[in-house]
Amino acid sequence: MFYLVCFDISDDKIRYRVVKALKGYGVRVQKSVFECSSLTEKGFLRLKNHLEGLIDETTDSVRYYRLCSKCVKEVEYSGIGTVPESEDFKVV
Repeated sequence: MFYLVCFDISDDKIRYRVVKALKGYGVRVQKSVFECSSLTEKGFLRLKNHLEGLIDETTDSVRYYRLCSKCVKEVEYSGIGTVPESEDFKVV
């Protein structure tokens, strides 16, 4: 399954730890956005639990967007960047 993970972390140390964790699961496409292109349900739950253990839930936010393969094929982007492990993205 494909997941888009976005975060807003207020503390630099926590943000660094979150980024480090996410780099093990996906590709950073913006400062606070990662594309995790091949997570299993078990892998997703492990990632989510890990991040929940790192963040301060009173000040930080992490969002997880699950995209089906049909939805991923419809993703479009503009500007600079690379297409992560998929030819299903449309460049506009």
